[in-house]
Amino acid sequence: MRERSTRTRAGRIAARIAAATPADRDRAVDALRAVAICGVVLGHWLVTALVAEGGSLHTASPLRSMPWLAPVSWVFQTLAVFFLVGGHSATRGLAAARRRGVPYRRWLADRLGRLFRPVAALLALWAVAAALLVVTGAELTCVHTLVKLALSPLWFLVVFAGLTAATPLLTRLNPLWPLAVVLHVDLVRFGLGGPAWLGWVNVVAGWLVPYTLGAAWTRGELERRRAGWLLLGGGVVATVVLVAWAGYPASMVGVPGAAVSNLDPPTLAAVTFGLAQCGLALLVRDRLRRALRRPVAWAVVALVNLSAMTIFLWHQTALMATTAGALLVGRLPGLHTAPGGLGWVAARLLWLPVFAVVLGVCWTAFRWHEQGGSRGRSRVVRSHRPADRRTSGDARHV
Repeated sequence: MRERSTRTRAGRIAARIAAATPADRDRAVDALRAVAICGVVLGHWLVTALVAEGGSLHTASPLRSMPWLAPVSWVFQTLAVFFLVGGHSATRGLAAARRRGVPYRRWLADRLGRLFRPVAALLALWAVAAALLVVTGAELTCVHTLVKLALSPLWFLVVFAGLTAATPLLTRLNPLWPLAVVLHVDLVRFGLGGPAWLGWVNVVAGWLVPYTLGAAWTRGELERRRAGWLLLGGGVVATVVLVAWAGYPASMVGVPGAAVSNLDPPTLAAVTFGLAQCGLALLVRDRLRRALRRPVAWAVVALVNLSAMTIFLWHQTALMATTAGALLVGRLPGLHTAPGGLGWVAARLLWLPVFAVVLGVCWTAFRWHEQGGSRGRSRVVRSHRPADRRTSGDARHV
């Protein structure tokens, strides 16, 4: 009886969320954003190891000792999809703001506020935690490792914020231009022995490619399935060629100690792989729209989107809080041990639900920062408060 009552209550909540969602909202966009966020979270939880040795912790990766696990990075390195959706949402939102006569500065302040509002809590907590660790005698290298991992999601926000600010200049930019920049940067770096710092140009150029694809989606240039198949097929072929014959790493994420990282900074292989992901995302849009007609499925996607930045910012903290807390019990497999075989992989999979629970605690404590307290308005579902007729139409898609 209790289980049936719980299901009934969940069904009623899902039905209310579905009823509060504007009929013209493209739910596939929210689904792709949720998939991208969850992919990054699970990817980090699977390939980030904090090995306890003596009184310190240091990072390791199963991808270094078990390179055959590289396909894991192909599944969970989903940043290109996030930039695709981000470019689409930003250009669509900017167009809606212009129709309503909203100044660019106001539109930008609103978007950046939603991005950076949750950051203050993360920085404050880790400033206090780092100070306490130092005062209590923790090794500085250990403190540096923990803080670096905890704040590593912020690089993404800085790049994303920069592209968002430049959206008026990017609405008509052909993705082939930033792709050509990435190609030439890699040609100079790897083919002509150019300086390594040149690769950091690709931090902007590399993510401009999916972002401007999102703008092309807004312009209606990617509606035909042929565009999705072209991106998927071309991206796969180009990535295979680069990995198999041009010496690029098979892993689409960084591996500690590796000579070249596909992600830090992005390489041509990472960008072509992202093109394939974007093509697949475009091809599954209709299926996602049909699937999300179900109230329960849509409720899950809507809830993830309402807390996307909280989940993204705090998932590394959840991993480290679990690791540090479990040290009180002892050195546990899959959590404090070096990733050296299938036993570690199996143990790490068992830890994933624990990480999720701790992330849930972080979400409960800090989600109000993202939603702006009592002033926040949902961008996923319609507010039950009366809306200004001038702003209720297109703002729902922002």
